[in-house]
Amino acid sequence: MRLLLSLLFMAKKKRRPLEETVEKIHQGDAALREELIDSYKPFIAKTVSSVCKRYIHESDDEFSIGLIAFNEAIQKYSSEKGNSLLSFAEVMIKRRVIDYIRQQSRNQNLSFNISNDPNEEEQQRSTIEDELSLDDFRKKTEQELRREEIIQFQAVLKDFDLSFQDLLEQSPKHADARKNAMLVAKSMVENEELKNLLLDKKRLPIKQLEDMVKVSRKTIERNRKYIIAIALILIGDYVYLKDYIKGVLET
Repeated sequence: MRLLLSLLFMAKKKRRPLEETVEKIHQGDAALREELIDSYKPFIAKTVSSVCKRYIHESDDEFSIGLIAFNEAIQKYSSEKGNSLLSFAEVMIKRRVIDYIRQQSRNQNLSFNISNDPNEEEQQRSTIEDELSLDDFRKKTEQELRREEIIQFQAVLKDFDLSFQDLLEQSPKHADARKNAMLVAKSMVENEELKNLLLDKKRLPIKQLEDMVKVSRKTIERNRKYIIAIALILIGDYVYLKDYIKGVLET
């Protein structure tokens, strides 16, 4: 009831009730956390069910994994990262459930021993087939997560008046130039003042960057859109996109 009244009160003020509720939880309101989790159990069950491809009951282990992941999402959520709490929580829940399925699959495989018993051989063969199906399912689910991550990132880019087409047209052509632009973005994100300037003003703090990095102003301006995009990836919770950046930076 307290949660409902709180949400209604904040809605009347035309603010963002869910995100502000999370802010209160971050300030130490444990009771509000429990109420929020309880009120979003249907959302958690639906998200877990979408991964498991079957209806999930609250008594299922997968549902417990989803609850833990939703609580983790509340703890880690920051409105500055651009995503809504629910979109962030959805990705978090799906990742945790996939990890759980993988772990269960590995544990199951370890429990089988080589045997001359035809019945056990058939059981092992069936398990291998199930594992192949599960592996195919995991790949498809991860593709869905990548797609969702890109959709979320696209929405964040829009706030900065950017699009994927802009990035395709204006990203550096050479590998060294891309890596240098990524290093500029990384330096900016690691500087709290410059990161906040980017998020608040929705534009690149070129003058401050010029004083901080060993790259010319002309180069920064030429790669402005690409640097902003990389910075937003580093700031946000983009697992797959960050893997791409990490791969380039480590080469």
